[in-house]
Amino acid sequence: MTAYGDGVCTLRVCRDCCCGTQAKHPGVDHEGLLTRLEVDSGDHARVLRSDCLLACDESNVVVITPSPSGRRRGGRPVWVRRVLDDAAVDAIVDWVRAGGPGISGVPGGVRERVFAATSLARSYAGR
Repeated sequence: MTAYGDGVCTLRVCRDCCCGTQAKHPGVDHEGLLTRLEVDSGDHARVLRSDCLLACDESNVVVITPSPSGRRRGGRPVWVRRVLDDAAVDAIVDWVRAGGPGISGVPGGVRERVFAATSLARSYAGR
């Protein structure tokens, strides 16, 4: 079990060169969406701001990493693109509150945004 608990997912939110910027996505309340991820996930997920995850074409990117119990049940990190509105945040929050990868099936609002990260991006995100 981790210090965060056996059922706690991790949300790694890309914030560096272009994700989360007005230059790339004008008119989006990036800080407001990030705050909603942090607050609305409650103690079901810890939210980490990450340097560039090397998936700039997909921005804004959130990687949902399963909890330890989700990992034991076969869950693997899920890369989500275009987290640019309340609907995307709601879908992510609802999923981690239901257990996230390995515990609960991927809901439609997340599934439509899932993408396969490159091996370089996956290795960089694991740092």
